[in-house]
Amino acid sequence: MQRYFEQLAAHVGSRIQSDEQFKCWFSAEATDFVRFNRSALRQSGHVRQAFLSLHLIAGRRHCSASTALTGDLEADRPTLDRLIASLRRQLPDLPDDPHLLIASEVNATEQAVPSQLPPTAAIVDQVLRASAGVDLVGILASGPVYRGFANSFGQRNWFEAATFNLDWSLYQSRDKAVKSSYAGTAWDEAAFAERMNSAIAQLEILKRTPVTVKPGAYRAYLTPTAMSELIGMFNWEGLSEKSLRTKQSSLRRMRDEGVRLHPSINLTEDSAGGFAPGFQGDGFIKPPRLHLLEQGALTGSMISPRSAMEYGLTTNGAGAAETMAAIELAAGSLPMAQALAELDTGIYISNLWYLNFSDRANCRITGMTRFATFWVEHGEIVAPLNVMRFDDSLFRLLGDNLLALTAERELLLSSDSWGERATGSALLPGALVRDFNFVL
Repeated sequence: MQRYFEQLAAHVGSRIQSDEQFKCWFSAEATDFVRFNRSALRQSGHVRQAFLSLHLIAGRRHCSASTALTGDLEADRPTLDRLIASLRRQLPDLPDDPHLLIASEVNATEQAVPSQLPPTAAIVDQVLRASAGVDLVGILASGPVYRGFANSFGQRNWFEAATFNLDWSLYQSRDKAVKSSYAGTAWDEAAFAERMNSAIAQLEILKRTPVTVKPGAYRAYLTPTAMSELIGMFNWEGLSEKSLRTKQSSLRRMRDEGVRLHPSINLTEDSAGGFAPGFQGDGFIKPPRLHLLEQGALTGSMISPRSAMEYGLTTNGAGAAETMAAIELAAGSLPMAQALAELDTGIYISNLWYLNFSDRANCRITGMTRFATFWVEHGEIVAPLNVMRFDDSLFRLLGDNLLALTAERELLLSSDSWGERATGSALLPGALVRDFNFVL
């Protein structure tokens, strides 16, 4: 696939005129998708696809378009020629772009994560054996993804990684289910069995009569999966340099007023350890680690080339949306096995859903509990908790109300596959908090 991309880039370069430049982004995958329902295989298929996004530049004028590719170079050449001709016709009618920043310094990179995936059929067999006797619904995506960048200056960047992501739920009845996932680059049969057994154990608890607690502030433990929903809200323009400058960021007060989170909060964009390419669509290279929150203070931001040009800054390889692709939150000291004991009496939250801002300026978020959320007394799970709505500020939850982060962390890969498989990842601990505010 890499050689095919390099041939595509060479062909585009051969069609560029002397007063033009180009940059292109290549995205491809070869994915097995398997859907499960009632612990049976219901649908399976293979998706092999490739796309090229091409930018044509003349001076400070530029335009772009994307096309699907066949994977056959001879068949794709006429498609690329037509695409270039179409863009060339548009250029004279476009205005100059004052915020255009071109990666003219050549920084070639190549990153290939060796595939350690077993045949998809072997994974499916294990899932079916492990889920015998329960009602499992879910989806498995497994296979390699590819990303590439090329430009007129001869820069070539390549990334490929073979990953799997099994996202499943064990259904009990009505709105009661246990949601779980297992993802990575190497399938570990014992690790999967441990996750499945834990989910089955929680499924048994869901058979108990559910309880409802009154609205109010409760001590709570959030699993890494629940934490991913909260930390993921920072990607809603929270750490965007553009949004911080225009006062649209939910973390604006951290920069403008010196608001700090708990000293144990250390948030990093870990491009070296994640599963996303270490380069972005304009050809700028990401640092191996970008420190964003250190000891609770905002120390960095995601700076795209356009923001860098507009505000006189240096880009740090952020994409146009200025979001994190490889989230890493530092671990704490609380052993995960002791989380229930430290919680003592309160709410164990496996998942959070339907999150949104209720007061963006104060980083206040609302959302729902769902699936396996439990009421805990004296360190023991008593009963499942009926669905509740929370409304609280992350300045509080991850500030003075944060009691501990777990020593163990969980790797979560994005399960998004709308149009193509996403490459985002998050490495997160669980969190013990006090006075988590439930309103309904």
